[in-house]
Amino acid sequence: MRLSAAALGAALFLIPEIASAQDTVLLWGDTHLHTNLSADAYAFGNFTATPDSAFMFARGAPSVEVSSGARIRINRPLDFLVVSDHAEYAGLTTMLSTGDPRITGTEVGQRYVDMMANGQGGQVFTDLVASVNRNEAIPELSLDEVRSSIWHDIVGAAERHNDPGTFTAFIGWEWTSTPEGQNLHRVVFMAEGGDVAEQFIPFSSFDSDEETELWSWLEDTSTRTGATFVSIPHNGNLSNGLMFPLADRAGNPLSAAYANQRRRWEPVVETTQVKGDSETHPSLSPDDPFADHETFEHVLLADGGGDRSFVGYSTETRLGSYTRSALLRGLEIEQEIGVNPYRFGLIGSTDSHTGRSTAEEDNFWGKYPADSTPAHKTDVQLTPGAYGWDMAGSGLAAVWATENTREAITEAFYRREVYATTGPRIQLRVFGGWGFEEEDAQARDIAQVGYAGGVPMGSDLTGAPRGRSPSFLIHAVRDPDSANLDRVQMVKGWVDVSGQSHERVFDVAWSNRGRESSEDGELGLIPSTVDLETGLYTNDVGSAQLATVWTDPEFDRDLHAFYYARVLEIPTPRNSTLDAIALGLDPNEIGYAVTIQERAYSSPIGYAPSETFLERIFNRD
Repeated sequence: MRLSAAALGAALFLIPEIASAQDTVLLWGDTHLHTNLSADAYAFGNFTATPDSAFMFARGAPSVEVSSGARIRINRPLDFLVVSDHAEYAGLTTMLSTGDPRITGTEVGQRYVDMMANGQGGQVFTDLVASVNRNEAIPELSLDEVRSSIWHDIVGAAERHNDPGTFTAFIGWEWTSTPEGQNLHRVVFMAEGGDVAEQFIPFSSFDSDEETELWSWLEDTSTRTGATFVSIPHNGNLSNGLMFPLADRAGNPLSAAYANQRRRWEPVVETTQVKGDSETHPSLSPDDPFADHETFEHVLLADGGGDRSFVGYSTETRLGSYTRSALLRGLEIEQEIGVNPYRFGLIGSTDSHTGRSTAEEDNFWGKYPADSTPAHKTDVQLTPGAYGWDMAGSGLAAVWATENTREAITEAFYRREVYATTGPRIQLRVFGGWGFEEEDAQARDIAQVGYAGGVPMGSDLTGAPRGRSPSFLIHAVRDPDSANLDRVQMVKGWVDVSGQSHERVFDVAWSNRGRESSEDGELGLIPSTVDLETGLYTNDVGSAQLATVWTDPEFDRDLHAFYYARVLEIPTPRNSTLDAIALGLDPNEIGYAVTIQERAYSSPIGYAPSETFLERIFNRD
C-alpha cells in the first residue's frame, strides 16, 4: 500500500515527540467556558459575564455573581483558559437586548425584541434551539458581517489577556452539533493568535452538523492560514451513543480514513464536567465499585419544534457514550481496519455558562446564574428532569507542558501528556516501560526516572521484549487545599484473539491509614470523616501521596491493550450537601449523594504488539 503525501502527513502527525524530563511543568486550566455571548447562557441569566471578565476571573480577579450580586473569586487562579462560546448565534441575544440595528433592523430580529419585552424570552430561546436542532439557521440572524464582528471581539479579548509564561488565553469556540437534541459538541481552540484567527469565521453546525465536515474544514483552514487546531469532543454521556459510534452517519462501518481523520484532529476527550462524569457507567463496568460517580442520565431528544424530553439509556447507547467503553471499542475496531479511531487522552473542564470557571465543591457557582445559589437549586429546570443539584462541581484539565504558552500547551495536548480531574488539583505522573523497579517509586526525581526509563501518559508501548511485562511508575500527590488520597488504581482494557474487548481495575497503591482489609482480601472502603452537620471533613485518614511501580500480572504480548491510572480522594461533601446544610436541610433527605470521592484520570498508555503505527500502515496490502 502506497501512502499519498497528505495521508503520510496525517499519519506522522499522530506520533508526537515525547518531552524530556527537565522540560515539563504542571499547568491547570479549563478548555470549556461560556460567557453572555452564548445564547443559552444569556437565556439562563448570564447577562453580564463577557469574555474579558471570564479571563480576568480565571486569572484571580474578583467578580460579581450575576444572580446574587455577591463578590466571588476563584480559590486559585488558572494557568490557561479557552472561552468557548457557541458558534451558532454567538452574541445574538446580547445584540437583541442592546438593540443592535444589524439584528433589530430585520423583521425577525424586531419580532424577537418585542417578544423579549413582553416576557416571552423563553420562547425566543426555544425558537433558537429548534433552529440549531434542525440544523437550519435563521438567515437574518446569521449574517457573515455579524458573525465576523462578534468573532473579532472574542479574538480581541483573548489577545488582551494572553500573557506568555504567566497566563495563556486561547482563542476558541464550540461547534454545537445537536442532531435531534443529542450532544455531539466539540470545543475547538488554536495555538495561534489574532492575526491567524481573523482570517476565518468559526465553523458552526449550520455549516454542517457532521463531525467529518468539521475535520475537513479544520484541514482546509489549517492549510490556508497555518492555524494549529485542537478539537475536543465533550460530554459524551449526553450523546445517546453517537459520540463514539461503530458506524458513520450513513450507517457504514467506520473506515480507516475516518479513524485517521478523527485521530488527527481529536487527540483528547473531555471525560468529566458539570453535566456529570463520562468515564464509565455502573452497567458497563459492573465489577468496578467506583463506576457510579456523578452519573447524569438526562439524554435529550428533540422534535422540530424544539421540545426536548428525557430518554432512557440502553446498554448500546451507553457503550457509545462513555470514554472507557470508547477506548475498548477502539481496540476492537483496530482489529478490523488497522487503525484505532478512539486512541485519545483524557481531560476535564467545566462547561460553566456563568463566565466563571469554578470546579470546587465549596466554591461552585452552578452551570448557569439561574442555579448558582442554594435557594435556586430546585427552582429552575436546566434540562428536562435536571435541576441545579444535578450539576457536578467538575472538572479541570491538567497539562504537563514545557512552558505556559499557547504553542507549548497545544503540543502537550497533541502528545496527550494531559489528564483530567473532577476539580481537585491532584498532581499525577504516570510512566510506562519494560524495566521499572520497586525502588524507582522512591526516587527523588520521579520525572527524571520516568522519562529515562519509559514513556509518559498518553504515549504508546510497542513490541514487548520476550519474557517482559509492562511496568508502570505512578506518583500521585494530594491537592494541598483538598483531601488526602484513598487509593491509586490502574484501569486496563484489552482485546482477545477473537476480537472481544475486556476490562479490569487493579488497586495498585493505597493508604493503610484508617482502613481495614475485608474478609475476602479485597481492599476495603476507607471511612468517611465528613460531618453532616457542618460539612467539614478531616484528613485523619488517607495519605498525602502515593507512589508505586506496578507490573501487569496478566500481560499477553500478542494482545492490544491500554492502561490508565485513576486516583481517588477520601470521601468529601458534595456541593449539594453543603447547599443543604446552608439551607437548614438534612443532606440525607434531598436525594443526592451525601459524599463523593473526587478523582483524577490519567491519559492512557497504549500497547501494540506490532512495532509502530506507521509500520502497520506500510505493511498492509
